[in-house]
Amino acid sequence: MVVPVDIETLLREEPEPGERAGEYSERPGEEGLCVVGVFGKSSLQPGSLKESLLDTLLDRHVFPPFGPGTGSGLRAVHEPERRVLYLLMSSVCDSRELLHACAVMSANSAHSDAHELWKSLERQHCLQLLYLFSVCHVLLLVHPNHTFDVTYDRLFRAMDALRQKVLPLIRAAIKDCTVSKEWKLNCRPCPPRLLFVFHMNGTLKVGNGPESGTNPDKPKKHSPRRRLQHALEDQIYRIFRKSRVLTNQSSNCLFTVPANQAFVYVVPTAEEDPVGTLLGQLQAQCALGEQDSVSGPRRYQLMRRSARAPAPSELGAGPFSGALQDCSLKEFLWQHVELVLTKKGFDDSVGRNPQPSHFELPSFSKWLQVASRLYQVMVGPPEEEHKELLLKVQNQLKVLEGFLDADAKFSDNRCQKALPLAHSAYQSNLPHNYTSTVHKNQLAQALRVYSQHARGVAFQRYALQLHDDCYKFWSSGHQLCEERSLTDQHCVHKFHLLPQPGEKPDLDHNPPILQHNSRGRSSSSCNCGRKQATREDPFDLQAANYDFYKVLEDKCCGKLERLEFPVFEPSTPDPAPACEPDQRPHGEGTGPGDEKSHTPGDPSLSLALSLGHSTDSLEHFGEGEAPEAPRQKRPSLLDRQPSTVEYLPGMMHSGCPKGLLPKFSSWSLLRLGAAKAYNCHVGLEQPGFLPSSAFLLPWDLVIRSRSEEEGLSESLDSSGLWPVPNKSMSGKRGGPGGPGRSRRRDDVARLYVGFAYEDSRGRRFISAGPDKIVKVMGPGGAKEPASRVLSTDMPLYMPSPSQGRGLKVHLAQLSHLFIVVPDAPLEVTLSPQVQPGPLPCPLFHPEQPEVVLPPDGLWVLRFPYAYATERGPCYPPKDGQPLSDYKVLRGVLRACPVPPLRS
Repeated sequence: MVVPVDIETLLREEPEPGERAGEYSERPGEEGLCVVGVFGKSSLQPGSLKESLLDTLLDRHVFPPFGPGTGSGLRAVHEPERRVLYLLMSSVCDSRELLHACAVMSANSAHSDAHELWKSLERQHCLQLLYLFSVCHVLLLVHPNHTFDVTYDRLFRAMDALRQKVLPLIRAAIKDCTVSKEWKLNCRPCPPRLLFVFHMNGTLKVGNGPESGTNPDKPKKHSPRRRLQHALEDQIYRIFRKSRVLTNQSSNCLFTVPANQAFVYVVPTAEEDPVGTLLGQLQAQCALGEQDSVSGPRRYQLMRRSARAPAPSELGAGPFSGALQDCSLKEFLWQHVELVLTKKGFDDSVGRNPQPSHFELPSFSKWLQVASRLYQVMVGPPEEEHKELLLKVQNQLKVLEGFLDADAKFSDNRCQKALPLAHSAYQSNLPHNYTSTVHKNQLAQALRVYSQHARGVAFQRYALQLHDDCYKFWSSGHQLCEERSLTDQHCVHKFHLLPQPGEKPDLDHNPPILQHNSRGRSSSSCNCGRKQATREDPFDLQAANYDFYKVLEDKCCGKLERLEFPVFEPSTPDPAPACEPDQRPHGEGTGPGDEKSHTPGDPSLSLALSLGHSTDSLEHFGEGEAPEAPRQKRPSLLDRQPSTVEYLPGMMHSGCPKGLLPKFSSWSLLRLGAAKAYNCHVGLEQPGFLPSSAFLLPWDLVIRSRSEEEGLSESLDSSGLWPVPNKSMSGKRGGPGGPGRSRRRDDVARLYVGFAYEDSRGRRFISAGPDKIVKVMGPGGAKEPASRVLSTDMPLYMPSPSQGRGLKVHLAQLSHLFIVVPDAPLEVTLSPQVQPGPLPCPLFHPEQPEVVLPPDGLWVLRFPYAYATERGPCYPPKDGQPLSDYKVLRGVLRACPVPPLRS
């Protein structure tokens, strides 16, 4: 019984022992075998055209008409009585396998992934087809319509090129097989003959009436179907000769076509007349009624032959009664198979000197041996000894890309043309050195230009190449240093390294070794404010807040009295910066019991502050509140003993760990002299101040003298009575002598306070409020009281009153706080808190949060030039950012009278 089997199952049959040893002998009684391969495409009909064609050739139903797809691969049907082996190839060219491949592709969303899957299926199809061309004598190309598909020309040229590449590998695989030398040399039993089978669709039918434009009395020699076959033969032969798929010498070709035999067959369409079909079947049944004795398979064959046989009335009717009768599909194929079985072979060479081609009719066992070796090398899976050959064959599949992958070839050409346009878009209007932000913006512009012109499956691959090309261009001498200064300015040097301690700059080094520089310069005053100097834009916190002032201190204010802030004092030769365990954002609390929150106006902290239970070093008073003397609290062990092993890498702020100190202080507190050193009629005699803006604001505080208290107590003791209502006592406010006329001059103490701002050009001024500048138009000094600036949050940055001609707004930064403390029984406490950015920015304060200023002195507090934590700098405000987020919290100064000592 003829049953289709998988090719791998067929090839697993063991050869005879003599053949396994390499002996070239033929088993007794074993005849030659003709191998016929069937491949091609199928239509969208449920059944497979190739399977129905094989059923017709075998005169039996071997394949189920509506069976499920078996997947891409090869199946074999052996007909031993006729000595023919049919190899049927199924691929994505069949409708059932194509639907399965589309279902797999739909799972992949990316277009490039679907294209790769499709290309892998095409490569598998080409390898299986090349396998058929290497083991078959005759090949049937089945097509679902009567039009030749010209894509086969490109496919056969690709297979011919691939065969020439893999021919040495195939020879190495079959060198030990028991076949002739010609077979080993050419790696095939003979140049296979290719036959074409077309199916006639409904658009082309053979009518029974007379043809238009012809004489109905003159019969045609050939039927329209025969004439169509001849036309297709001429067309196919012309195309293959033009593309040199067919040449004069058949032994050098991938396949051959006969020169004097038909190699195209058109399968006619089924009769669509239901009445005529039923009458024909009834006639056939009546003809078989006399042969009831015949049963079994023979009866089925007679029924099929009688159904195909035309009625006698049809043979002599119609205009084609004199035409030659068309042969059947089996007769068409068998004339070529007979040449193989009779060992005549194919003589398909043409030209003046045709060379005969080799031919061999192997036995089934010999063919099985060679076919098994070739299948392992070309299709797989291979045995251990053939794995290397299979990998080499797989590597040669790149030859197919130029022939088959037309989409990828078009996409490559299109994307290659788009790359120079994208490169030009990237390099347009570029400076010589630029930052990563500029690189990303230019790359995005280049990708937009690229996406406008590039198409196809190579889009992503060339987009990645464009990304790599732009990055290489940027990194090869055009990369700007990414470091930003503390004023948010980029370094102007190209990518470089910083010199190590004791190392000199080296511009010839690759990359060069030099310091950062943003080419930005500004003027700043020294610690005391009496000398101004030009400074470079700092990139380091120590250079910004310590080194610059240290250099000017040696020239100006080195001999002035100062209050030193505590700094880190190492006890080991190699101290390390402290690592912050908590990586929360700036200003974020640790929980309900967080003691590091300095948010002003927080109601949850009012009770703790009033009771003195908070460890904060600063207290805030609202406008109109009477300041109180802070309750002294015994410092903890951690506060008393700062670490001598780890230092704080940034500045002191509300969120830094306790017990750590920085290596240097960013603040400075100096005494310029006694209180009389400041003349309220002249103002500060320092450079840089705008005219009439160097005057400090007065701050009057009422204090009580000892004589007034004694007089008041004596009057109360002598009278022994409460004061009479509506009768004022002498010396009281509102009495006959006038308000405060009987007091001594030391009843009122006057302090002077001035918030000094300075812009980058060295212009300085004193502020009279968040939005006001001190302007003294006449003698007598400033008239505005200092209570306004002390009871409100002062801005850290203010617009400079002297703007330039450009559109850029110049900002002045708070640089100094001048305080004149008189020689009076007062306790003046300095406790500055700076918020250099919007929340959650922390609050910065000196290393000693509260400092009691001694009396009779002109004190100046120099604020830091830049603010930074261990996580990074706090940059100045940019254009459009509100300046109210950058401020100095109220409560900078607190003053309270010192009670007299009682004996």
